[in-house]
Amino acid sequence: MKDYRLSLKKSKRIVVKIGTSNLTDESGKINLSRIGSFVKVISNLTDQNKEVILVTSGAIGIGTIKLGYKERPKTISGKQAAAAVGQCELMHIYSKYFEKQGHIIGQMLLTKDVVENRVAKKNVINAFETLLKEGSIPIVNENDTVSVDEIEYGEKKVFGDNDTLSAIVASLIKADLLIILSDVDGFYDSDPRHNLNAKIIPIIKKITPKMEKSAGDAGTNSGTGGMTTKLSAAKIANSAGVNMILANGSDPKVIASILAGEDIGSLFISTPSALQVEANRNNRGRSPHRS
Repeated sequence: MKDYRLSLKKSKRIVVKIGTSNLTDESGKINLSRIGSFVKVISNLTDQNKEVILVTSGAIGIGTIKLGYKERPKTISGKQAAAAVGQCELMHIYSKYFEKQGHIIGQMLLTKDVVENRVAKKNVINAFETLLKEGSIPIVNENDTVSVDEIEYGEKKVFGDNDTLSAIVASLIKADLLIILSDVDGFYDSDPRHNLNAKIIPIIKKITPKMEKSAGDAGTNSGTGGMTTKLSAAKIANSAGVNMILANGSDPKVIASILAGEDIGSLFISTPSALQVEANRNNRGRSPHRS
């Protein structure tokens, strides 16, 4: 188990997904102090020649507050409006904080045609590669103002949530590691909300039907993804040769701790991970295969 953890130190291209619960306080208001801490950690990694792509939630939540709504909108149009307002504010905050650290960000708003359309897929990959080459930090979210997949969240949706989106991004850019940060410490052998003896599974080499059955719903009112979406993300990432960590993001420093090989959260192992990581590195920047 220690060898698996220590191998994460070699990760160069890393996708970090931050959930809404990590960006807001208990009242649902934006937690600027925590965002600032996330920015410092990611900036430090970039300064170490790591390539970090940030997948962030929070646009609808922030837009809800900015528009003065008492609660999250229930209509699709209301959520789209909140997303439009909230995305501007969210990117303004990230831009301001990253600029203080000497880094430039690039906004990437994606829709499902990224994986359904060959040309769009190639263009998005090229955009990611160019941003990373220029030393910019791509910040990704689903384009909720034109795509309602995440807002509706139903079956047979390509994204549907930012857990899945982050896994697809990690697959597209051939990342070494996907870190999904949430309000849970990892994947448990049973629901910790109902079983006080539930234990975190530190290393997961295969997602079993039993694990899928035990996966619960969203743990907070502010987020859209529960354990089911995180298992789905792990499947997507692992099948593309990308290792995935699920951990609690209440302390942004957890990102550095994970990359230091510490025993944190649940590590979903891709098979064969070491060989795939090397293959990913060798294939980066090449034109995607036509399909």
